Order: sequence, then structure tokens, then C-alpha cells
Amino acid sequence: MISPRKAVALVSGGLDSMVSAARAREDGFALLALTVDYGQRHRIELEAAARVADALGAERHIVLPLDLTAFGGSALTADIAVPKNGVDEAAVPVTYVPARNTIFLSLALGWAEAAGAQDLFIGVNALDYSGYPDCRPEFIAGFEKLASLGTKAGAEGQGFRIHAPLQHMTKADIAREAARLGLDAGISWSCYDPVATPAAAGSLQLAGATDAFAHCGLCDSCRLRARGFEEAGLADPTLYAARP
Repeated sequence: MISPRKAVALVSGGLDSMVSAARAREDGFALLALTVDYGQRHRIELEAAARVADALGAERHIVLPLDLTAFGGSALTADIAVPKNGVDEAAVPVTYVPARNTIFLSLALGWAEAAGAQDLFIGVNALDYSGYPDCRPEFIAGFEKLASLGTKAGAEGQGFRIHAPLQHMTKADIAREAARLGLDAGISWSCYDPVATPAAAGSLQLAGATDAFAHCGLCDSCRLRARGFEEAGLADPTLYAARP
């Protein structure tokens, strides 16, 4: 029996990374799911990532601790308020984590080389996004080149492929793709600033917490998520504390 090829998929717990990893599975790869615990304030996403990895049948799921709060510089890793006034795609928002996708892909590349995998999957997209420079096609192409230049496998001619299957999708496209793939979008988590609410009892919970959490509904990520389901004409399974 021929063993399937392996791919390292970055799994944050969000909808985009879930769909990206599901595309890897659809393409016949055995999934190595990588989640980075970088000290983000919205730590509930780590439990969502575990659910996603399990639902996709990941061969292995690593949650790698790397505390980026030591650097700060972002509303997700420092004491900076998360914006709630709407998406401004003309500027890089304070929720941008300095060099995050460069760091994450570097970690995924290290695991891929160690595991003998040539393929990496990341759920970035360059259409409906919050202005992050490390979501652009030029970045993905540049990192793929770097991956082959900076590794033993690359020097020996193996090379690596960075897959960004959602690169040119809107959030509505991504919501439709989740439906096509038969995914339960409700197990994913997108919110930058979760709201604890007893009314959410029975939904996503942090380990050891007594209150459940809802998406805030007002941060950039919530607004983009809600707009995606609405424009796709699909029921939004997300519990929001405030309607986007």
C-alpha cells in the first residue's frame, strides 16, 4: 500500500485555515497540523484548532509555544485595544502581528523538512483581508523561493511548494468552499476579542472556564466573517455578542 504524501498545514482555528487544510486533505495529503501558541489574547482559538485538526483527521497536531508577547507591537500580543469601528483595508491595522506569517511558515518549513514533506498549506487570501502585507501573493512566492534556498532539502534539489488555495477567494467564496467540502464552520473561531457570556453556555469554551465565549461581532475579523456568509447566501453558524 502506498502511503499518502504528507503536508504541513498551518491551522489557527479560523475558518480560512480550516478550509485550506481541508483542501490539502482533498488533494490526498496526510495532514500534519501546526498551531502556534504565540501568546495571542484570543486563546480560545487554540481549542478551536484542536477541534479542526481532529475533524480533518490530522495524522499529528502540534501546538507549538512561541511567546511573541515578548516583542509586542500588535493588539493581539500587547495591551492595545482591538479596533471595533469597521474594516479599513487601506491601512495595516494594529491587529497585524509583526512578521507573523513569515515566522509561522518558517516553523512549518522546519517541520516539513524534518518529516520529509515538500508541501505546506496556509490559509491566507489577498482579497477580503485586513490589509496584512504577509497575505499577498508576492509574499507567498518569495517565501517559496526562500524555502528552497535556505534548507538542506532545497540544496539537494527537493524543493518545497507553498500552497495558498484561498489566495484569490473572497470571504463569500471561502464560506461556499467550506460548505462544498462538508465542513462544520461552527467549530472554527475568527474573533480577535472574544466576549464571555453565560448566554453562550454549551458553545466554545476555554479549558477550565465556567463562562462560554461568543464572537464579539465588531472586530475586523468578525465583520469579514459575517459578511462572507451573508454574501454567500449561507446560514452563519457563528454566535455573536453584537451583530456585525
